[in-house]
Amino acid sequence: MRRMGFATTRALALFRDFALLGSALAAADCAFAQEAAGVAKPAATADAPRDLEALLRTKEDDFRAVLAAKKEHRLQILLAEPVTAPDGKVTLRRSRLGDPRQYFYPASTVKLGAAVAALLELQRLSREHGEVFTLDASWRAGPGFDGDPVDPPWIGVADDLRAMLIVSDNPPYNRCFELLSQKGLNEALWGAGLSSARMWHRLSEPRTVEEHRRTRQLGIRQGETSLGIASREAGAVLDNGAFDELLVGSSHMRGKERVEQPMSFADKNAITLEDLQDLLAMVVRPDIELGKRGFPELSVTARAFLVEQLGAYPRECPSPKYDEKSHPDEYCKFLLPGLRRVVPADSLRVYAKIGQAYGFAIENSYVENVATGRGFFVAAVIYVNADGCIGDDRYEYESVADPFFASLGEALARAVFEGK
Repeated sequence: MRRMGFATTRALALFRDFALLGSALAAADCAFAQEAAGVAKPAATADAPRDLEALLRTKEDDFRAVLAAKKEHRLQILLAEPVTAPDGKVTLRRSRLGDPRQYFYPASTVKLGAAVAALLELQRLSREHGEVFTLDASWRAGPGFDGDPVDPPWIGVADDLRAMLIVSDNPPYNRCFELLSQKGLNEALWGAGLSSARMWHRLSEPRTVEEHRRTRQLGIRQGETSLGIASREAGAVLDNGAFDELLVGSSHMRGKERVEQPMSFADKNAITLEDLQDLLAMVVRPDIELGKRGFPELSVTARAFLVEQLGAYPRECPSPKYDEKSHPDEYCKFLLPGLRRVVPADSLRVYAKIGQAYGFAIENSYVENVATGRGFFVAAVIYVNADGCIGDDRYEYESVADPFFASLGEALARAVFEGK
């Protein structure tokens, strides 16, 4: 397909010479403390951050309600603009709004980390066993728990990862989890320098903390070569104590019962917004200096595949196929409607992994105007749960979160691309 070929070309073109200087969480705390104390922030220069709240207040009708309740919405926005120094090094000028320690549930945004770690693990297994397991391999997970199918189907690795990254299917993430284990997934992220990552569990699969420390058996095959990985106990030592406000909401559902207490996220997946943004930068812009190790062992082919899927629209996916009516371009790109008010569709690419669960909506994207070559990163989270009940599926995604992200995309694109 023409657009997939274009995306592949863009993916390969993104590998130049990169460098990204990530801010430490302590520095983020300092910036937040100044914001909370009302300390004036400088206007944006080549080095100084932008005042994001002031920027959004220029679009008062779009952002008034959210900004008036930004604490209740657990609002965080992190804008990162690549800056090239005279010596050619590329770093990020970061501008932020919100408390970087306030907990948010990352939902499906964690799938990118699982995809990277799974491809690295396939590379490792190939070296260890003298065989080659690539994106052309197939895998299957299970059985491992009561009720699991005895003979699960084989699924192509490439198709599975496309479904996970393009339309955010959950089962592929869980197969990555079985391959890696809780311990392996966390260690892969920590080794890259994403020290805040706490990957506790599978997605949409309610199990105990102990069950998430145990894997299902997993089979991998390619051509005449096959490998079986037995079920194993492989938990990590995890603690969400670095995050604030782990109790969310005023009540929550336990099965069909409503419990009149906040829900604890003390043993739920967690990562800071900055580490989430750095994860994306490590994949799509490895030339940026982040001050973190990243994924240097990731093959060029694997990286190009990931970038292609992050930038693809569902209608461009070769396999599985998706209907454009049920999976429009903005299906997993929350900023897209607003971005297209600024940049023509054929000049725009958005490399993104979004998330949405428990009332949290999260965008993590790299926006590029391919006509000019300019781009910026934005990671943002908003919590929309007016009735306070976690798990009743009565969240304001369509009425609050979607318009917010569209307006945010437009505001940031005008500021970065047009200087407005």
